[in-house]
Amino acid sequence: MTDPNTLDPTLLAPYLEQKIHGFSKLQSIEKFKSGQSNPTYLLTAASGRYVLRAKPPGQLLKSAHQVDREFRVMQALAETDVPVPRMLHLSDEDSPIGRMFYVMAFVDGRIFWDPALPEASSGQERAAIYDAMNATLAALHNVDIEMVGLADYGKPGNYFERQLGRWASQYRASETEPNAEMETLIIWLEANKPADDGQLALVHGDYRLDNMMFAQARPDVIAVLDWELSTLGHPFADIAYQCMQWRLPHQSGFKGLGGIDRAAAGLPSEEDYVASYCRRRGLDGIDNWTFLLAFSFFRLAAICQGVYKRALDGNASNPAKAKIYADAVKLLAHLAIQLIEKGK
Repeated sequence: MTDPNTLDPTLLAPYLEQKIHGFSKLQSIEKFKSGQSNPTYLLTAASGRYVLRAKPPGQLLKSAHQVDREFRVMQALAETDVPVPRMLHLSDEDSPIGRMFYVMAFVDGRIFWDPALPEASSGQERAAIYDAMNATLAALHNVDIEMVGLADYGKPGNYFERQLGRWASQYRASETEPNAEMETLIIWLEANKPADDGQLALVHGDYRLDNMMFAQARPDVIAVLDWELSTLGHPFADIAYQCMQWRLPHQSGFKGLGGIDRAAAGLPSEEDYVASYCRRRGLDGIDNWTFLLAFSFFRLAAICQGVYKRALDGNASNPAKAKIYADAVKLLAHLAIQLIEKGK
């Protein structure tokens, strides 16, 4: 059976040579193993290395896989303090591969897949990596959205109300079996969503360690990747989503920081990480933390359910791995309910 994610170099090469200045002689296309949402490829050509990111093939959920939004936001951030790859070309849907894609410059850096950072040389290096990630998040939320041309990048109004409606709808559109804890969670979130406090920023939507690249020999962030879920919204959604990592078990598909002796490893506590973020943004603290974390668990569960449904439908980017996500939905919903019951 032919892999629907396979790209035909004979169709793609002449197109890229026409659309990207200096591109010449495509030599190979290698699909990255990571990535469940939008398949991503390393292009090697005589003119250098490039990265192509495309919509997946097949029938897609409405408003999902908007690679054009990823292209737009990274292009807009090019001259800010948020490091992003250089954008080179965005195709339309009528492209040589039959779906929309974009091409960006290849960034040579390190990606850390395990948040415990076992490959780091010391606790000091681990602390510096987390601090760089924290500083980059603060820089993102301090971006002047009007200045960079993103004032229309999201809808006005209560961000959490919009997001809860969107992800509840997405979850139910991809639901494969009843999940009582997910339903309980949705009801609780609806009843406890905070009033709109007027805060508005560019939010990444999937801000975590393995969605960024670090310099080869320094603990510096050199590129923030995977902007598919980015929008204008409440900045606390990003910080809570990242801090969810502290509460996920390490021995799971998510490889969270739960169960790790973080102090011994040189990793910051959740409280210290939030305090550093608040200091960088001039904030006194963050209210409604239980809601923010519970919402993060719910949203990730809805995303995982969508990945699993695509695996069943046969067009997931990595089908074997995607099927593991069915159990992840149950785990995330259960952790959220536990959090709500404890109240912190």
